[in-house]
Amino acid sequence: MARQLRFTGTDSKIDGCPALHTDEGTGEIIVQGKPITDPADLAQLQHFGPDEAAVAVPRELLVNWGPKEIERVPELVDRDTFRRLFETFEHTAWRLETRRGYASDRQDPDYQTFLATGSSPCDFTEPWFVNIRAQVDAGKRVGRVRIADRPPTTEQLFLLDYARHNAASGEDIRYLWREDAAGLPAEDFWIFDSRIVALLHFDDEDRMLDIELITEPAKVVLYCAARDAAMHHAVPYDRFAARVAAAE
Repeated sequence: MARQLRFTGTDSKIDGCPALHTDEGTGEIIVQGKPITDPADLAQLQHFGPDEAAVAVPRELLVNWGPKEIERVPELVDRDTFRRLFETFEHTAWRLETRRGYASDRQDPDYQTFLATGSSPCDFTEPWFVNIRAQVDAGKRVGRVRIADRPPTTEQLFLLDYARHNAASGEDIRYLWREDAAGLPAEDFWIFDSRIVALLHFDDEDRMLDIELITEPAKVVLYCAARDAAMHHAVPYDRFAARVAAAE
């Protein structure tokens, strides 16, 4: 079915190109301009797919005729798309963990072993550890800051013990007491390359419901500022574990 396109505007005084159109059905903006075909130019475009086209338009076209206001619709992605972010990020992947427990941890056999023995086992051949080790070996950085209650919950103690396995795979794991985390978002999220935020939504039973991607620069900056504040105040997991042990 053909799109229903509405002419939005042009800065051209002669031939009407370049120009913008709006798809009345989807709200998408159609950019009409001079195609870029030079292989050397196309090679510089990041994430450029084989079935995609690039066009060049004056900045003034977007400033004058681009949409000025938009009602943001959350972009939800499936688990497979989320997992691919850990394989395709270029520089950094970082997480803030704020919950008192996670249903996925309570369902993990390693958690049951921790409850029985006080120590969590680990299989370093699991895909998560294999991938993280490969990313770190490639010069990339992976880290987290975990918010802990005082005293920590059983689930938080499990993750604190498990942090040694994460660290052995190359992750930078740090901790922050909840009372010292005032001002940080009460949300769990990952930041990839300081440009993509994956916001994790949970229900009251600590089950992850969905994953929302945020790429709007102004919003991403706020999450990056929270990351910087958390990293400034948090301490490495081993020092935090020593403090927890001393308080028992």
